[in-house]
Amino acid sequence: MAWRIDESVVRGEIDNRTRDRVTGRIWFEGLAEPVELALTGNAWRDLAGRRLEFVNPVAVKKPWSAEARAGFARRQTGVIGDCTASRRVKVPEVTMEELLELAEQGKPYPWHWGNSLYLEWFSETNGRVVIESASYLLTVAPDIAWDMTGEEEEAQRRKNAGAMGGFIQPLGEAVAGEEGGAQGEDRAGHEGAPQSEAEAEKMQADSDRLADRIRARLQREGPDADYEKILREELERRARERGEKPLTPEEEAKRAEWIDEMNAAAAEALAHPDPEREAEFRHEHPLAAQMFELSGRLMKEPDARGWVPHDASEEHPLIELGSSAARAGAKLAGGLNGCDWPPPVDGCAGVIVRLKRAREYLDDALRAGEACAEEGLGESVWLAAVRAELEQIARDCDGLIAELRAKLERGCD
Repeated sequence: MAWRIDESVVRGEIDNRTRDRVTGRIWFEGLAEPVELALTGNAWRDLAGRRLEFVNPVAVKKPWSAEARAGFARRQTGVIGDCTASRRVKVPEVTMEELLELAEQGKPYPWHWGNSLYLEWFSETNGRVVIESASYLLTVAPDIAWDMTGEEEEAQRRKNAGAMGGFIQPLGEAVAGEEGGAQGEDRAGHEGAPQSEAEAEKMQADSDRLADRIRARLQREGPDADYEKILREELERRARERGEKPLTPEEEAKRAEWIDEMNAAAAEALAHPDPEREAEFRHEHPLAAQMFELSGRLMKEPDARGWVPHDASEEHPLIELGSSAARAGAKLAGGLNGCDWPPPVDGCAGVIVRLKRAREYLDDALRAGEACAEEGLGESVWLAAVRAELEQIARDCDGLIAELRAKLERGCD
């Protein structure tokens, strides 16, 4: 479920004058210092290459609860989602109380079209965050650092759809590189044979357990949590549980050197991108691309159409439909994107495990769709089309799993 915090905003600024980077500061009612943004990606075309300032003119703003203040990181790092100041929305010409009264009576309300600020990002700490308002006072600075083409905007929107699912991807996959060599240790004695599906399942379960522990500590320790310290301590805890010997000072130094090399390589890649490598990384499998597009719609359309109550919980069927689809999309992207199909035989087991997880999330989405139909949520035509597409993606996913299992059984490319 998204953090929707527009009612608590005092003012803010968003800066996308550096390509592929969005920074900013947002001041909230009840917080002494601003929240800082450090996000990868770009805004939509109207704000790309520009700096935007916005002010909430509402006299009395909604203060944050103590729980919200403690749980929301003061530095938001992650990926930008949709960011635009030109989204056209219906703006009611009555108060909220009058609007609710008219809605209860089934009567239309007076409205006009207006431009809305829509600022969305996917935080490493807090997940999806949305600030949306048609009442803010907006000022775009006159200096323009660069212009975005129509083709670039379309590519950015596809990236945003990917981010919609990708932010939900389990942390275990993100920390896999930090573990450095764990896979080779787990597979000692199996040289020459491709990893089996059972071995891949064991590794995934271990990674999920590590991710759950890290995520729980990040939530427990709040906005001042030290991610690198938590990661190091949880890796050491796992090593003790496995009965592994502690690293020697030489091994610790080697590991630190490896991490520094990876960070330096990442910084170099960001500063001097290789077009061929970028094109390879952006390679999308059609099924993953379809799932991301669908999950993006399922996360946004119910809200946009007013089908989800403002105070709905994560168990609301329409919210569960979108979040389950997004999780499925993240797993499909992790297993299918960035390489040619089919993968080499020694990579089949890992892809199978990701596809099986995607299949489980697809089943969750289908069950949520059934609940929506039973409770009369959404529009029947919209829901029928969504369920049909989910069922088709599930069948295609089953076909890919069967194809990889056959290849793994053959044991050769």
